Amino acid sequence: MAPSHKHRNAWIVSVNMGYGHERAAFGLEDLAHGGILTANDYPGIPEEDKRLWAQTRGLYETISRLRPVPGVGPLLFGAMDHFQQIPAFYPRRDLSHPNLQLRQIYRLIEQKGLGRHLVETLAAKKHLPFISTFFIPAFAAEVHGYPGEIFLVCCDADVSRTWAPRDPKKSRINYFAPNGRVVERLKLYGVPSERIFLTGFPLPKAMIGGPESTIVKKDLASRICNLDPQGIFISKYHETLTQTLGPTLCKFKPTHPLTLTFTVGGAGAQKELGITAMRSLKKRILSGQLRMQFEAGTRREVAIDFLDAANRFGLKRALGKTLNVNVYRSRAEYFRSFAKTLRTTDVLWTKPSELSFYTGLGIPIIIAPPIGSQEEFNKLWLMTVNGGIPQNDPEYTDEWLFDYIASGGLARFAWNGFIEAPTHGTYRIEHLMTGEPTPLAELPLIV
Repeated sequence: MAPSHKHRNAWIVSVNMGYGHERAAFGLEDLAHGGILTANDYPGIPEEDKRLWAQTRGLYETISRLRPVPGVGPLLFGAMDHFQQIPAFYPRRDLSHPNLQLRQIYRLIEQKGLGRHLVETLAAKKHLPFISTFFIPAFAAEVHGYPGEIFLVCCDADVSRTWAPRDPKKSRINYFAPNGRVVERLKLYGVPSERIFLTGFPLPKAMIGGPESTIVKKDLASRICNLDPQGIFISKYHETLTQTLGPTLCKFKPTHPLTLTFTVGGAGAQKELGITAMRSLKKRILSGQLRMQFEAGTRREVAIDFLDAANRFGLKRALGKTLNVNVYRSRAEYFRSFAKTLRTTDVLWTKPSELSFYTGLGIPIIIAPPIGSQEEFNKLWLMTVNGGIPQNDPEYTDEWLFDYIASGGLARFAWNGFIEAPTHGTYRIEHLMTGEPTPLAELPLIV
């Protein structure tokens, strides 16, 4: 059942817990009436709502940063992760019974009034579709009687029971699913199939280039050139590459130096892993053979740690040239700049967060250790579509990374990601909202 009201605008609602939910919202900014709204930090938010949201966010980020600490870290994180654990998919069975975390969320919404102010404020302005990239605002919209349609964008390759409402069969919340596994999972949780739309994750339009993927193809051709210096992958699949990318792009001329981008999550986790890789790649960076970029997001303290490490390793003269540490004043600035950075990124090294879906842009991913149940499933999905591979020992990055490049292996991951992973989630969601026909093919049910 397609959306009943056709709109070119919607309320796009996110939360600033980590980066994943805001990153999804950023992909939909062209639909955002009045800009993207942050449910836990918007002008006029009641102090009680702000307090409740701060407790939730603070606990998650503190425990995420503590996880690497021997002893106490894994115990604390394991206790928290237990409440958002995703159960095994098989055998298929009824998983609609609400868990403890979901019941607690509804208690906050119904008894504490969490989200009521935001919902009533938006309802008083316009009855536009309410599109949330986090489940709590969507649940609040339904509980507090938002009069328009309600949509929830799922941000991982599999989701826990807390993403589905307490009584899924009676709920009017619709879902935009990033892959087939989420479609099937939501059905196990009791969500009617007519309320689930398989769209793909909403990637930034500035990196795609419309339904024809003009930008992706141009960037991918340049990337493959850097990732296959011996021409092993190119020679083997030249006919296929030419048919898909076009003969002009398949001259494979490099447009930028070989570039590795390492990114930390919103909680600042895994920076030590990046520092270890920096030390291993020192000679490649100094010789100009590799350009390495560290994305610290809005965490200035993380950027300072990366810069301090560069100084310790004798890399100061490479800063601003073949070694860059990027930090941003605001999250909006980060999302826009990061999208530009990725266009000239040949390899992305990241934990398997929502960034796993960026392999759909033809970016091969080195998979850092997952943090949390949902990231374990993201890792599984990423390897299923052959868009990435788990990291080897970061102490020896200088060896294994360049073995992958010399063999054309990372070029193959870049190609597989582009071919197998959804690229046009943003456009599919826009077409569903406007009612305009889409030239995009139906997505296969990759599980």
